[in-house]
Amino acid sequence: MVIGTLLGNIPLLLLLVGAGLIIAEAFAPGAHFFVAGVALFAAGAAGILVASLPFVGPIITFLVMSIVVLVASGATLYAYRQLDIYGGTGEGRTSDSSSLRGQTGRVTETVTPTSGEVKLDKGGFNPHYKARSIDGEIPEGAEVMVVDPGGGNVVTVESIADLRDDIDRELERGREAKAETETETTS
Repeated sequence: MVIGTLLGNIPLLLLLVGAGLIIAEAFAPGAHFFVAGVALFAAGAAGILVASLPFVGPIITFLVMSIVVLVASGATLYAYRQLDIYGGTGEGRTSDSSSLRGQTGRVTETVTPTSGEVKLDKGGFNPHYKARSIDGEIPEGAEVMVVDPGGGNVVTVESIADLRDDIDRELERGREAKAETETETTS
């Protein structure tokens, strides 16, 4: 009798603990609590449903809840990996500050040599970084590239328009040098 009463309350306890873990995920994101929370919540719900059926004892209820925990946790983990919600493949994350070098983004707050903010295209979970320019002011909305990741949450950026100008000048010099060489060899 005592065992039946104790096992009769376990589905409700699992339902409440599962709901608590799902809520805890909102305060500490990263898929730490969600998989276990969904599995326990599903097991608790299944346990309540199975226990309400006539002629079903506590042992059968316990076996059904065990199977539901395994299936629900496996399905939830599989869904998390397939959806890549938190960048599980590493695609949406940066591994360290040096991986920010060369990243592009847009200015969200005018960048000067002393202040500003940018949003990097592949800047990780929180793509907003404090930014400084090498020289001059970069207006809001301008496209930028990280030239020095720094090491903290402040990156040094340069306007892509300025970089393109440098490249264009180098290409022009190369064309002029090639034209001079061809003129000298034909003369």
